[in-house]
Amino acid sequence: MAEMKRGEDVTSVDVFTAKGLLSTGHLYLDVRTNEEFNTSHVENAFNVPYMFKTQEGKVKNPEFLTHISSILKKQDHLVVGCNSGGRSLKACVDLLNAGFEHVTNMEGGYSSWVDSGLAADKDKRSGELKVACKFRP
Repeated sequence: MAEMKRGEDVTSVDVFTAKGLLSTGHLYLDVRTNEEFNTSHVENAFNVPYMFKTQEGKVKNPEFLTHISSILKKQDHLVVGCNSGGRSLKACVDLLNAGFEHVTNMEGGYSSWVDSGLAADKDKRSGELKVACKFRP
């Protein structure tokens, strides 16, 4: 049986490298909650929450890998992002262990994407985006 992957086995890149990968056909998987995703997100992103907010706090989405497998292929080249890089790293580990072959974590998450001026939401002023993006429940 293959050795289980861990966080240090995940390839992580900065937001500019991630943007470059996306421009060459990589798909963006946003693992933030639906609320976070609906506030603003990377263009053409897929959203499958890795965690859900519940009254007890955040819990892992038990359907995460099932949902991913229903919309993406194990051979797809994926850039995975969350808000600051924590959930996406865990999601990358789970994806690698589930047999996904080309998984890259976006360091700093969507917060860094916005801070770096890459957010494409022209209808929202970047100040509003930063506030929405940095919000921690």
